[in-house]
Amino acid sequence: MVKKRILFGFLGVFALYVVYLLYIFVLSPKTNLQSVYLIPKDAVFVIESEKPVESWKKVSESDAWHHLQKNGYFAELTENIQKVDTIFNNKRKLFELFDGRSLFISIHMISEKDYGIFYVLDLKRIAKLKLLKTYLNTLLNENYTLSKRNYHNHEILEIYDRKSKETMHLAFIKNQLVASYTHTLVEASIDQYQEPVLGRDLNFIEINQKVGYEDLFRLYLQYDYLDEYYKRFSNQPSDWINRVSENFKFSGFSFDLDENSTITANGFTNISFTNENYLEALQKSGTAKRTIAQIAPKRTALYISYGFDSFSEFYKNFELVQEANSSEEYESYKAGIQKVEKFLKIDVKENFVDWIGDEIALLQIQSDISKGKNDLALVLKATDSAAAKTNLDFVLNQIKKKTPVKFKAIPFKKHQINFLSIKGFFKILLGNRFKEFDKPYFSQIEDYIVFSNNPNTLKTIISNYAERETLASSDNFLTFNKKFEAESSLFVYSNIPVLYDNMYALADRSTKAQLRKNKDFIICFPQVGFQLTPEDNLFESTLIVNYQDVEKVKVNSQFEEVPKNEKQTSKTNEITDAVFNLSPIYPTDLNAKSFAKKYSNGSIRFEVDLKDGLKNGRYQEYYANGEKKITGRFRKDEQVGTWRYYDLEGELLHKKRF
Repeated sequence: MVKKRILFGFLGVFALYVVYLLYIFVLSPKTNLQSVYLIPKDAVFVIESEKPVESWKKVSESDAWHHLQKNGYFAELTENIQKVDTIFNNKRKLFELFDGRSLFISIHMISEKDYGIFYVLDLKRIAKLKLLKTYLNTLLNENYTLSKRNYHNHEILEIYDRKSKETMHLAFIKNQLVASYTHTLVEASIDQYQEPVLGRDLNFIEINQKVGYEDLFRLYLQYDYLDEYYKRFSNQPSDWINRVSENFKFSGFSFDLDENSTITANGFTNISFTNENYLEALQKSGTAKRTIAQIAPKRTALYISYGFDSFSEFYKNFELVQEANSSEEYESYKAGIQKVEKFLKIDVKENFVDWIGDEIALLQIQSDISKGKNDLALVLKATDSAAAKTNLDFVLNQIKKKTPVKFKAIPFKKHQINFLSIKGFFKILLGNRFKEFDKPYFSQIEDYIVFSNNPNTLKTIISNYAERETLASSDNFLTFNKKFEAESSLFVYSNIPVLYDNMYALADRSTKAQLRKNKDFIICFPQVGFQLTPEDNLFESTLIVNYQDVEKVKVNSQFEEVPKNEKQTSKTNEITDAVFNLSPIYPTDLNAKSFAKKYSNGSIRFEVDLKDGLKNGRYQEYYANGEKKITGRFRKDEQVGTWRYYDLEGELLHKKRF
């Protein structure tokens, strides 16, 4: 009888427990809170995953991740994520119960040079079981101390790590578990959960609803806070970062990682129509195939392509958007155009707009001529090369008539280099992003008109085109380019090893030291591409990052540094005519009357007279102590007359008649 009572009593308790579970998981009111509502409003990046354990396993086992972990800076950047990874690995069975529940990880700037990472895990109805809080103790051992405190009617659990002396802060808010090593982020989450900001931002919701859920994880970028994140890496303001922060609102991407550690992200981006006339006009103007790769040098560091159904249509939309968004800005723009037209007696639409085709591009290249320079070029594809030449010749003639500028076209490898002396013209025509091209030189290569402030940039492009060393001849570029849609509104391609070389050449001493230290962790992603194509009032966005073993990157011929042929010196008394074999010079001002180079101590190395960019007149070269070394004359870039070579004491050692 007693046994029966015990049995029935046990069954009764079990039945009550089952009823309790049914109530918890089935019958109780659904008061679930969305995870995104708890993310503090100033998130720069937000990562979301429905299968965090499975996704993290795939990322952490990739070759790219293993390589990056060797880098001290990256290891520091991912330190908090790795701490969570340790818990995942140690208590995998526990977290596998939570797989299939949404996990958000967000990054926030908590000071000018430091960031915090915030986690939100949707526990769904399991959060109502108080047993879960108790089970947290099973995650701990003698190295940890658990304490509790109240904040605005919510209990915050604090897990102190005796070894690292860091504290993980956790709180349960309805069905959500929030956590961070930064207590202010947990408190900010509690403060805003009844009045969420990010989760109710219409721009964020628009992107969130469009991003798919089938891939590894999703990443959202809030551009309003991108400039604050950038300050962690540099005290120098960046026009590019500021422009992006002003022009874009949110991007959302669904990420995948293949067996080669290539990252592919597809998603959407919305823009700020109140700040960016250019992108709004681009969004309304269709797409085009990318063809400027046919003349872009193989060692192009950055290729930014703008495509449209036609430039005339884009230009019309650009004017309409300016007029609608800012009448004052539009009037200033129209006044600038009218001033140029009246002074030069030209028609901007007829002489420029009408012959420009369906693509324009900005190129940053690694010049063969200008070492340590940031070589930029603007390329306009022409609908008709003959029409482009006719109209540009007409404009040049008008400039000669109306201005004191006297400039003859300079021949270079069967091409002509001309000078467009219209101050601020491209800023007036195309907006601030093209303000760098002020009174540029230009040259025509087939259907493409190339502009640059530096004539040597044009010479590099012409030389590479003549030698067929272009992006269109690069198997690396062609293979990578095929990963994207053939047509786009905006396409950005970066050759990272070449970009690294350009950055290194321009950097100061301390920055160069940092670049050298981290080179292997920068160039291991040799190609990065980004594409925007219009969809409704958004841009469909694609981001692809290629990973490659860094040793393979280094031996790839496209990225090899070409060794310079050092001049061999010999202590011999025999002096030959070779002392008069001078290196070519590349003046940046083709109107200059002379050109000179100096030693590091400031003294003149050589100086030569110029005419139309060519050596023409007296040439004098000096030793570092100021004593003359070589004298002679040029006529139309050719050595003429008698040339003389002197020793340090001024004694004539050798001469030759040209």
